[in-house]
Amino acid sequence: MVQSPPKLITVDEFITHYGNNSRYELIDGELIDMEPTGPHEQVAAFIGRKLNVEIDREDMAYFIPHRCLIKLLGAETAFRPDVIVLDKTRLVNEPLWQQEPVITLGASIKLVVEVVSTNWQNDYARKVEDYAMLGLPEYWIVDYLGIGGREYIGKPKQPTITICTLVEDEYQKQLFRSGDLVVSSIFPDLRLAAKQVFVAGQ
Repeated sequence: MVQSPPKLITVDEFITHYGNNSRYELIDGELIDMEPTGPHEQVAAFIGRKLNVEIDREDMAYFIPHRCLIKLLGAETAFRPDVIVLDKTRLVNEPLWQQEPVITLGASIKLVVEVVSTNWQNDYARKVEDYAMLGLPEYWIVDYLGIGGREYIGKPKQPTITICTLVEDEYQKQLFRSGDLVVSSIFPDLRLAAKQVFVAGQ
């Protein structure tokens, strides 16, 4: 039996039909099921809570929206990050923000966190390239199950947080495991051990 290729859709169609459905994102016109699990959501919520505490403590002009899409200009792609930290002062430049929670400019974003699930290749490869091109200063890949490829998290595979910091137009990557304290350029006073994040998914 010949399988017909998946029907490709535009970003606008995606936003209209799936904008409020947190299960899907769009990559090159293809609907991607992000397959979120309960533990995945626990990890994302834990990180969001920790970052919100820092935002409050430092009285930063940042916030973490409940729902948000990143629309890549010139591509039929709309990512739905697990956690996204936005700069309130930059939203005035966002063409879609007043109508819907869609970001198109890298300058509006301070930090993105992707919690790894079974389709980990997108988080480690595709999004690293696209987020760097957008100019996102910091991108966290939180692999609380240690399921990413060995070329990304090493051998033996174990739970790992990869923090990508933008230097010029490329990410410098630093890996954090177990008792390591996470180092963030956006939240320099953050006191968070990688292990705390991994435990949040249990």
